[in-house]
Amino acid sequence: MTLPFKNDDERLRREVDLVVRERTRLGLDGLVGGLECVVVNTEADRIGSAVQEFLNTTGYGFRGAFEDTAARSCLLTQEGSADFLFQCRKGGDNPFKAYNLGPKSAHLPNTRLETFIFKCPRLEDYVTIQQERGVRFLTPEIVETDTFLFIQTEPSPYTGNSLGFVKWLGEEGAWAWEGCAELPWTFQKPDWPHLRDIFELDHTATRVRAEDRDAAILEFMRLTNYDFDFAVYVESLNSITNVARLSAHDYAQVFTSGIGATGPGGELGPTEQYIANYNVRVHHMAFRTEHIERTYAALAEHGMGFLVELVGGPAEGLHQTFSKGSVDTLLVNEYIQRYHGFDGFFTKSNVTLLTKATEKQ
Repeated sequence: MTLPFKNDDERLRREVDLVVRERTRLGLDGLVGGLECVVVNTEADRIGSAVQEFLNTTGYGFRGAFEDTAARSCLLTQEGSADFLFQCRKGGDNPFKAYNLGPKSAHLPNTRLETFIFKCPRLEDYVTIQQERGVRFLTPEIVETDTFLFIQTEPSPYTGNSLGFVKWLGEEGAWAWEGCAELPWTFQKPDWPHLRDIFELDHTATRVRAEDRDAAILEFMRLTNYDFDFAVYVESLNSITNVARLSAHDYAQVFTSGIGATGPGGELGPTEQYIANYNVRVHHMAFRTEHIERTYAALAEHGMGFLVELVGGPAEGLHQTFSKGSVDTLLVNEYIQRYHGFDGFFTKSNVTLLTKATEKQ
C-alpha cells in the first residue's frame, strides 16, 4: 500500500545542504545579490488601471513610461525597495500563458507577476556556470543594452515564475535603454497621508503544489544565493508557509504549499484550492507598514476591500492583513507591521488566520 504524499522538513533540509555545497563547488557563492525589480504583466487594456491602483495602495511613485519592440512599460519606484515594472506585451508569444489559465484566471490570459530580477555584477560568469549545468534561459545569449546586461530563465514548471539577472553598466535603475521610446502616459500619485506609512516590499508568496514544494525551493536556491530558512505548518488547513532568505534584512521569497495534496479527510485546503482556481502563481505582495491600524482604516475609506481584518497586534509583535485580489492583476496586497522587539518573521497564529482568509477567493 502506497502512503499518501506528505511534505517533510527533514527530507528538504538534507537536499538544502546538498544545494549549498553545490553552489560553493560551482563558484556560485556571492554571484547573485538582492532583488532589483519585479515585473507584473497585464492585459493591454488594463495596464493603466493596474498602475493607478498600485499608486493608490502603496508608497510607490510613478517614474515614467516607455516602450520597446516587445512591450510597453511603466516604472514605479520606492526608496529602499525593489522597483516595479508594469508591462503589457505588444504581440508575439507569451511563455507564461500556460501558467495563467485557471478557472478564475483564464479571462486574464496574459496577467501575472512574471519575473523577479536580481542584481548580478558578474553576469557573464553566472550564465556560463548555469548553462553548463543545464539551466534554460529565454534568450540564447545575454541581452546587451547601453545601460545594462540582462538575461532571464524560462518560467519554472513549479511556480510559473521566471528569475531575471541584471548587471548595471552605469546608473542603477535605468530600465529604459537607448532602444526605448518614451510614452506620453502620466499617472497621478494621490497625496494621501496614509500612503507615506507604506514602505518597501517585504516579501511575496507564491502558491505551489504540495508535491512541488521542495523542488520549487531548491530550484530557487540553485539560481540565487538565497537559503531556505524555516517553514510554518498549519495542519488544520493542510498548509505550509516556507521562507527563503538572503539575509535578515533583505526581501524574502515565500512559497506556500499544501502539506499533502489533500487534507486528512481528502478535502482541498485553501492553498490547493487557490491553485485549482488560479493555477500556480504569486498570491500576494507584502509591504512593510507603520501605524497599520490607521493605514488599514484609511485604505478601506478609499475603497480597498479586505479578505480579513487586521490579525495579530502589538502583544504578538506582528500585525497583518490581506486585501482582496486586484481585478487587474489578481494580486493581493499584504500590509505588515513588526513591532520593536519582535525578532521573528511570522507567527503561526497570524499565518493560520491569513491562510484561512484565502478561502474567500
